[in-house]
Amino acid sequence: MQRTYKTTGYAARQSSRMSSETYMNPSGETGTNPSGADGASLPDAAPVRFDTKITVVLRDDLEPWQRLNVTAFLVSGLGTVVSEVIGEPYEDADGVSYLPMFRQPVLVLEASKETLTAAHGRALSRALPRAVFTSDLFATGNDRDNRAAVRAVPTGGLDLVGLAVYGPRNAVDKVVKGARMHP
Repeated sequence: MQRTYKTTGYAARQSSRMSSETYMNPSGETGTNPSGADGASLPDAAPVRFDTKITVVLRDDLEPWQRLNVTAFLVSGLGTVVSEVIGEPYEDADGVSYLPMFRQPVLVLEASKETLTAAHGRALSRALPRAVFTSDLFATGNDRDNRAAVRAVPTGGLDLVGLAVYGPRNAVDKVVKGARMHP
């Protein structure tokens, strides 16, 4: 069973000093933050519902350190090319700035090698933005060697240990069919 995540809107995550910010409403349209007189977001502001999904599928036989490493590498690929997945920068109450992160949750799943390979094929057939991590990358130590390791293997021969996919919710759900929630 797949869970649906609801996140608070951009404006609801901001400092109470801000009185009017742009936010994305549940239908995906932008508008002005409905805020009170003190600038704080109203508690009844509807949660943001994204029509897109970011999903990472990890092979179920990875060690815990490998799962974390693969996830970090995979999601970094999406953020560099698919700019709409990145939200606004953060700032704490003291005005200290922090880097922007994804604007929506990342769903992390696990699957067998066969299910992961099938998901890769479906992602390719739908031309969805994707990132791959192969078992060969555990033996390399830099970006140049990582790219060479992937380039050396034909698509059908990639020993995938992880896949990140971004796209319309329905399409991503079809791509990752058979994968289950990561424990």
